[in-house]
Amino acid sequence: MSWIPFKIGQPKKQLVPKTVERDFEREYGKLQQLEDQTKKLQKDMKKSTDADLAMSKSAVKISSDLLSNPLCEQEPGFLEMVTAFDTAMKRMDSFNQEKVNQIQKTVIEPLKKFSSVFPSLNVAVKRREQTLQDYRRLQARLEKYEDKERTGPVLAKLHQAREELRPVKEDFEAKNKQLLEEMPKFYSSRIDYFKPSFESLVRAQVVYYTEMHKIFGDLTAQIDRPGLTDEQRERENDAKLGELRTLSIVADD
Repeated sequence: MSWIPFKIGQPKKQLVPKTVERDFEREYGKLQQLEDQTKKLQKDMKKSTDADLAMSKSAVKISSDLLSNPLCEQEPGFLEMVTAFDTAMKRMDSFNQEKVNQIQKTVIEPLKKFSSVFPSLNVAVKRREQTLQDYRRLQARLEKYEDKERTGPVLAKLHQAREELRPVKEDFEAKNKQLLEEMPKFYSSRIDYFKPSFESLVRAQVVYYTEMHKIFGDLTAQIDRPGLTDEQRERENDAKLGELRTLSIVADD
């Protein structure tokens, strides 16, 4: 956006001070970065909620498959354990769905709405740039007539060039002023906008994991054998597996 000396069609006069142009590019650059970050965050949140739903649905599928296993019909004790597990997985899935719905409503949708503002901003910046190009073109034409001998025809063209330049100059200055004033305000507003969403995200997670603690606490009380450590359970499993391997039908050749 900076002026390039001696370029054809460019005016000699610098229409926008370098400090102003740097300020504009800095503020617009911050908003472009914010747009990219908002889109990425929205995409990542959607992936996260999809993964959460897939996890709980898979857990329900596993518990349902276990319930349909013939072993449950033959072993009442095992059926009781699997039934308790299935009930817990369905409760987990229900609370997970509520959490995802809350996140969709209070986090993902606000991110989507925030992203929808950027196209209008980008259009405003493009209009400012187009007006600046028109401003430069008309200023260069005015300078061309100013450098010529002041004959009658030249004075007439000089007057016409000034009249054509005036509204374009005013239009650019108005667009430039508005963007320089409003871009920092828009950038600063992001915290107040997003803060309620992320507070809601934290609350949704707290409620969900509080319920999960209760659900799995109840499940443990129903199916767990107290007093056994993980190491003891692992040794029991290894012993049972060792007994199975002694059977001729699974023995190594």
